[in-house]
Amino acid sequence: MEIVGIAPNLVQVLAWTMGLYVVLMFGISFYAQKRVESAEDFVVAGRRLSLPLATATLLATWFGAGTLMTATDEVRQRGVEAATLDPLGAGLCLLLVGAFFAAPLWKEKLITLPELFGRRYGPSTGVFSAALMIPPYLGWIAAQFIALAQILELFFGLPVGVGVALTAVVGLGYTLLGGMWAVTLTDTAQMILIAVGLVVMTAVVAGHMGDGSVAQGLTQIWEQTPEAKRALIPTEKLGAFMGWVGVLCAGSLGNIPSQDVMQRVFSARSASTARWACLIGGGLYIALGSVPVVLGLAGAALFSPEQTQATLPMLASLFLHPALAVLFVLTLLSAVLSTLDSALLAPGTVLARDLLARTKRFKPQNADSGGLGLVRLSVTLVAAVSLGLAYAGESAYSLLESGYELGMVSLMAPLTYAVYSKVTARTPALASMLSGTALWLIHAALGWEDFLNIEGFWVPMALVCTLVSYAAFPLAAKVSQRDAE
Repeated sequence: MEIVGIAPNLVQVLAWTMGLYVVLMFGISFYAQKRVESAEDFVVAGRRLSLPLATATLLATWFGAGTLMTATDEVRQRGVEAATLDPLGAGLCLLLVGAFFAAPLWKEKLITLPELFGRRYGPSTGVFSAALMIPPYLGWIAAQFIALAQILELFFGLPVGVGVALTAVVGLGYTLLGGMWAVTLTDTAQMILIAVGLVVMTAVVAGHMGDGSVAQGLTQIWEQTPEAKRALIPTEKLGAFMGWVGVLCAGSLGNIPSQDVMQRVFSARSASTARWACLIGGGLYIALGSVPVVLGLAGAALFSPEQTQATLPMLASLFLHPALAVLFVLTLLSAVLSTLDSALLAPGTVLARDLLARTKRFKPQNADSGGLGLVRLSVTLVAAVSLGLAYAGESAYSLLESGYELGMVSLMAPLTYAVYSKVTARTPALASMLSGTALWLIHAALGWEDFLNIEGFWVPMALVCTLVSYAAFPLAAKVSQRDAE
């Protein structure tokens, strides 16, 4: 099989380069392991991350397969509107966390987000929130396994099944070594490589299209984009606009009550550091995430719809010098791994501390903040389940989108009330979680995509479920207060 974008005589060079890259990531993780003495060090880096490190790891939270591969292909097919979920929604999420949640949550000195629900509304609420939080990660992790396996197939002809297993072993291996310290340090190195790789590739593609001028090439890409594909926000129909709002909310609000984001917030050295890291990281995410959008539009201008191969590899094959193609492959590898490590650590931490540690069998026997060994075991279990899901063959983009929605409909409302209200009763929190989740599960089972579809007007069901969750909390609080009186 011919290697995409890489001259056959450079395949061995690429293989050695990737091998050295993986060795470097493990070396960083071995270094990070020296800083891990307890589960708190492993999970939240001892709450010692500086602003640059916290910003880099927040930026890397979702900058993986969804942003580079899938979103680029979606933009090529549908236009700028496809960037609503990622990068716009994900970047907006970080900005909202920085503006409204990072500082007050950091001051709580939390390890996991379900701990907040447990403190505010009682232990059973914390357990239920943990059970809701873990499943979306499994699909997200599976999407990363699949994405990197597809990259290995494109460039080396490696079977997807083998690539999925190899990705799981590498990602799990260096995550287990140093925990959040390893995640942060490798994220920082990977984001530098991603930024360089994306800028170089965009400059080369635009330069070729503009006869040597990058600015002219960018102008040409935009001019060759049909008018219908230039609009970020659909305005021709109210229903289409409401659908766009629903996708934006899923990408932004749905990611707020997530352990991977909050774990980075909790790892900052101060409340101010946490807040500014989110704000800076959100701005950088949108800026850097706009580069794949440009490449997607370039792909639409250059390739016919019948060419179904992934956009980025085709651009690399067409424009990149073999040496730069090696950089491109490392960029893709970095993007997936920078997302994969935290995606493994976050649900593993929740599983260990908020579920397993509460049972007699796994309850830690020392004061090791939930048990370092138990967290590592849980991370391994999460990786194993996600590996099975990856082999089930789900679409990466659908896994990503459904995961966003579940977080939004179930936990966004109780998180907001936990931070900004004084209600501590269990009933309102459970009513909020259950109402949004139950309605969302019903809509998923019945295949409903919208609500009140009347003459072109409709509202996304996920947005309706979220509003129901917000309304259920104060209603249940009033009922509880009246019964108490």
